[in-house]
Amino acid sequence: MRTLREVAIGETAKVVRLHGEGAVKRRIMDMGITKGVEVYVRKVAPLGDPLELTVRGYELSLRKGDAEMVEVE
Repeated sequence: MRTLREVAIGETAKVVRLHGEGAVKRRIMDMGITKGVEVYVRKVAPLGDPLELTVRGYELSLRKGDAEMVEVE
C-alpha cells in the first residue's frame, strides 16, 4: 500500500481508497480528495508538513497525518 505521503514532489498519483473514519474521512472528501481523482504533489514544507497539492484544478495544503490516510497508485 502506497500513501499520498510517499508520493515524490512533481509526481501525480491516483487515489485508490481513503482510510480513516468519521469526521476526518469526511473532511478529506470535502476537500475534493475522493476515489479516482488525480493528485499532483507541488511541494512539501521544509520539515515535511504540510504538503501542497493540486486537486481538481486548485491548490490544497494537507497535513502529512491526513496524507497517510489516502491510499494511491
